Amino acid sequence: MADGKSDDSALLGLRQQIDALDRELLALLNRRAGLALEVGEIKKRQGSAVFRPEREAQVIEGLKAHNPGPLRGESVAPIWREIMSACRSLETPTRVAYLGPAGTFSEGAALGYFGSSIVRVPCTSIDEVFRTTAAGAADFGVVPVENSTEGVVARSLDLFLTTPLFIIGETSLMVRHNLLRKSPGVDGIAAVCAHPQALAQCHGWLGQHLPQVERRPVSSNAEGARLASLDPSLAAIASERAASEWGLHVVAPAIQDDAHNRTRFAIVTHPDRHPAPRASGHDCTSLVVSVANRPGAVHDMLVPLKKHGVSMSRFESRPARSGQWEYYFYIDVQGHPDDPVVAAALAELRAACAYFKLLGAYPLDSH
Repeated sequence: MADGKSDDSALLGLRQQIDALDRELLALLNRRAGLALEVGEIKKRQGSAVFRPEREAQVIEGLKAHNPGPLRGESVAPIWREIMSACRSLETPTRVAYLGPAGTFSEGAALGYFGSSIVRVPCTSIDEVFRTTAAGAADFGVVPVENSTEGVVARSLDLFLTTPLFIIGETSLMVRHNLLRKSPGVDGIAAVCAHPQALAQCHGWLGQHLPQVERRPVSSNAEGARLASLDPSLAAIASERAASEWGLHVVAPAIQDDAHNRTRFAIVTHPDRHPAPRASGHDCTSLVVSVANRPGAVHDMLVPLKKHGVSMSRFESRPARSGQWEYYFYIDVQGHPDDPVVAAALAELRAACAYFKLLGAYPLDSH
């Protein structure tokens, strides 16, 4: 009994210390917010952008490098993104477009990158995300570009060719698919509704557990969850956030075929409304090119990268739809055009291409 009282007393003392520290943290955060407002006033006079992804990336990387623990390094980024999001919102609201409705992985990516102190602009399709951002109804758009299981998101890549938007950042998200339904069991399911990518990523599980059930493609996983909330014969594949949003049971958790399934998202904006990020020291440059349809053309296109020692981290091809068996090549290289070796390689690459478009240079994902 004495030990129990001693533990209770120690617990009370620790909680009082935590409460005191919380008050100190709140005071420090308000001091930080005050300084952020002063920075914002200077930015307004200079006409500078409120959101600087390279600056925020440098802040987070610096904090992670000097983290003494026991707080884990991977916990630092989301904490400070929320702090910077809250401070940024005091200067001006940031409008972010993404594939909605509420509960999509795209929404999760937007919140993970910008923090929760944003104005959410859910869209019904990837095309609408591009249109909304290009028209200025949103400051930024968040679009999926690549999945570790299913590869590139072709529609996003195609739209980079036809819109003026460029990439200022990236983020990746662990995609954990769950089977959701109004009732807690699988009996009586007539159709599973989800985005085509999600249906493909859960192909094996669906084939084993629901082999006779219709797989119904919809515009987003959260839309599938919305439909399942209205019809007990429907199930959805979506996130736990979507389950909470639409009042559904998680009938089967983590049904994706790849346990390490991740999706990479690009953060896009219009160049007239936001400057290109400066070099952060840990950057990626994305571009799309095409070359004449002749022997050796693709090899010649890649020679400048090798010559200048620039590493290529992604190389994807998409048909040009010209009927001439021509292709566009989407390339990611390590580094920033401000780096002399990258600038030299890109200059030579541009000269070797029939079409060349820089899609953006931006800090690599810090998650």
